[in-house]
Amino acid sequence: MTKNSKIFHGAIALAGVSALALTACTGPTGGSTATDSAAGSTISYGTTDKVVTLDPAGSYDAGSFMLMNQIYPFLMNSKPGTADSSPDIAESASFTSPTEYTVKLKSGLTFANEHKLTSSDVKFSIDRILAINDDNGPASLLGNLDSVAAPDETTVVFTLKEGNDQVFPGVLAANSGPIIDEEVFPADKLMDDDAIVAAKPFAGQYTIESYKKNELVSLVANPVYNGLLGKPANGGATIKYYADSTNLKLDVQQGNIDVAGRSLTATDAEDLAQDSKVSVYKGPGGELRYIVFNFDTMPFGAKTPEADPAKALAVRQAMANLVDREAIANDVYKGTYLPAYSVVPEGFVGAVTPLKDMYGDGNGMPSLDKAKKAFSDAGIAGPVNLKLQYNPDHYGKSSGDEYAKIKEQLEKSELFTVDLQSTEWVTYSKDRTADVYPVYQLGWFPDYSDADNYLTPFFVPGNFLKNHYENSSVTDLIKKQLTTVDKTEREKILGEAQTKVAEDLSTLPLLQGAQLMVAGKDVKGVDQTLDASFKTRLGLISK
Repeated sequence: MTKNSKIFHGAIALAGVSALALTACTGPTGGSTATDSAAGSTISYGTTDKVVTLDPAGSYDAGSFMLMNQIYPFLMNSKPGTADSSPDIAESASFTSPTEYTVKLKSGLTFANEHKLTSSDVKFSIDRILAINDDNGPASLLGNLDSVAAPDETTVVFTLKEGNDQVFPGVLAANSGPIIDEEVFPADKLMDDDAIVAAKPFAGQYTIESYKKNELVSLVANPVYNGLLGKPANGGATIKYYADSTNLKLDVQQGNIDVAGRSLTATDAEDLAQDSKVSVYKGPGGELRYIVFNFDTMPFGAKTPEADPAKALAVRQAMANLVDREAIANDVYKGTYLPAYSVVPEGFVGAVTPLKDMYGDGNGMPSLDKAKKAFSDAGIAGPVNLKLQYNPDHYGKSSGDEYAKIKEQLEKSELFTVDLQSTEWVTYSKDRTADVYPVYQLGWFPDYSDADNYLTPFFVPGNFLKNHYENSSVTDLIKKQLTTVDKTEREKILGEAQTKVAEDLSTLPLLQGAQLMVAGKDVKGVDQTLDASFKTRLGLISK
């Protein structure tokens, strides 16, 4: 895989993210290229992302997971440069029967607080996510898990409901996979961040030395980490959190931070590409931006006074017919995002584009006539008032321009009046699961490189969206693809699932984008962390 540090203009060429396509994208582990001087230095990373919680049971967002990836160990992980799951703190992992996935831990594992790390901690970590089942947690990823057993200190047996689960190794490397210390965390409730930091239940590449939530975090290399990623290429890292991407841009330009991660505006990135003091890096795209419909509270939703499922569907269909993705991608994001016509981004094995055929003019552009017909067929007269919510910090400053453009497109049709509101992420992430927002923005940064990661978390009962959407036909298709070993047949089922979801419009996909980082000229290793595992690994970066 080649990362050109200066080329930024034009359309994004999305890399195919199958295991086969990524075999040439190999790179060293964290400690293999570090010189003695680099290994002793500290690197600084800036982001506008926010941490919801350091407790793995209570978060399912990119900002929290980015920090968790540095401090917690995983049974499975991905070597830099590949999306394939391999043992991390595990010695081996394999299916010992179609419904049993057996993991053997390395011996002598410990947390930074000197507590032993055994199979009992693994069972506790996974069982706890399911038991707490937090609205913002990753329990939906574990839907195929029946039970976890720890027959001895180094053996863990996962019993699955459906056999031959093709993505379960990836699930163990995802948001549901951080292994925590059962001597520290309560079994039935979330733990406060400051209490977590004080207890040092860390066994990843780093431990947290100091912590000011969503302001500044100081990490130091963890000498007891014994996993796939090896020793970090630096002695430590600081993570600085920004309220505004303008200040993030200025700090990386002026050398106040070494690396700027998520999220810079498209205009910022375009400007930085012309700056000789920094390098702009792009990686394979997996990000998806979309609108979520709350089936209870959206116009004509199930719990509204005018509840009518046919009219609610017509509202969703009219919006799908009216949005102009090309205009948003070009005018707001300067080509750094591409239109998305499915819930699975193009480039993933099994991806199809049903929304291009089903809505608009059939070629990806809007159609006012089809939007009007959706309303008339459902008996909707006059403009529908739409309460549309977006987030200004988690998905970048350009979200305001993106949703202003959507409001303009919808209101120009005279079919909608749009009440556009914004809320910052820490509040937004909680309110959206409490039915506060009838129609709202979300984005997705994949946990593992498989089309399933855009289906299972969203469209099965108890899904992460908590938008009250259920369709047994969709659920059956998603379950079927999970356990279909034949690749051709699985791709067919994935396509059927995407088409069925497109008919229901639980969500309205808008854009897909690439990973982007900007770094000073003396910084190394940024290109290695921008792979299709979609994990930011500070341990690869040095200067």
